[in-house]
Amino acid sequence: MKILLSIKPEYAEKILNGTKRFEYRRALYRNKDVRSVVLYATKPVGKVVGEFEVGGVIADNPESLWTSTKKHSGITKQFFMSYFENRRTAFAIKVTNPTRYDEPLSLCDLVGTSPAPQSSHRANARRGGVSVRSPVDTRRAPCRSRTQRIA
Repeated sequence: MKILLSIKPEYAEKILNGTKRFEYRRALYRNKDVRSVVLYATKPVGKVVGEFEVGGVIADNPESLWTSTKKHSGITKQFFMSYFENRRTAFAIKVTNPTRYDEPLSLCDLVGTSPAPQSSHRANARRGGVSVRSPVDTRRAPCRSRTQRIA
């Protein structure tokens, strides 16, 4: 299974160029079958720019997690500690095999809504590609199409 995550453009770029090998999260997706993450680079980029395979997930207290992942964190300790302030548990998704898309995809065309996901959207494998779907939300205006295949 694939999921779609919103990531700041500078961190999406670091993931895709291989310098950020961990994606940190305060909360983790519930489904244990997630094998890939599709990257939505937030504004000003506002596009789906690539994906990576999940090489595992580490859950630990923030200080221990920083100690074990800092070499390939792609962020500063100050930012990391601020992000996990007042948290007992921190999560690190291990990034493996990052792939940059030749042409970034519009989020509107991909999931059928223009607002960026605030956490994650589920993506279902389909005939060699991926169809990313989001639940219908009546508060959002529909786009031209509901789904688009990721090759």
